[in-house]
Amino acid sequence: MFSSTKRVLFDDFVFVVDENVYSPAEDSFLFAENLSVAEGDVVLDVGTGCGILGIITAKRARQVVASDINPHAIRCARRNASLNGVQDRMSFFQGDLFAPLCTLPKFDIILFNAPYLPSSEATAPTWLERAWAGGESGRVVIDRFMSGVSDHLRKTGHVLLMQSTYAGVDETIRRFEEWGVNSKVAAVLALPFFERLYLIEARFI
Repeated sequence: MFSSTKRVLFDDFVFVVDENVYSPAEDSFLFAENLSVAEGDVVLDVGTGCGILGIITAKRARQVVASDINPHAIRCARRNASLNGVQDRMSFFQGDLFAPLCTLPKFDIILFNAPYLPSSEATAPTWLERAWAGGESGRVVIDRFMSGVSDHLRKTGHVLLMQSTYAGVDETIRRFEEWGVNSKVAAVLALPFFERLYLIEARFI
């Protein structure tokens, strides 16, 4: 049973967001506005939440796989895929980052609106808090994602990663460079209190 509390609109898309699922905000919209997908692409949307990024890409991509550790998010994203008429192009997996995807082929594009805000590790986060809680450094989930992403990406593919200044954007760029990966800031948005959101694009060729 759904306990939806909000409806979110983006262009011609409608998203119903469960109270236990991260509701699209500035980071989601910045990401959505800068998506570029070809018709033949196979896309992975990690941490799909309500499904906004995966559903938007599914309008053009050949196939989209959406994953999330939050079971409420998977149910919510599946419902929104149906509401927006892309359910036949999407599949859904619950699990931590790449854990449920080890048997799947590699992807052309991997999307991740990461948990990037510093948070206390003293108590376990709620399902909703997992969408933004990045540990004391803000990088706990980002670093785990980066350590595994190349195993799931085609050689000609690319990654789009959203994070904040609070999680060390320079550190992300530096780590990509150490691996010989071409990376750049594809989009940036200034927020109050000196925070900025950065969409980082990395190509593994």
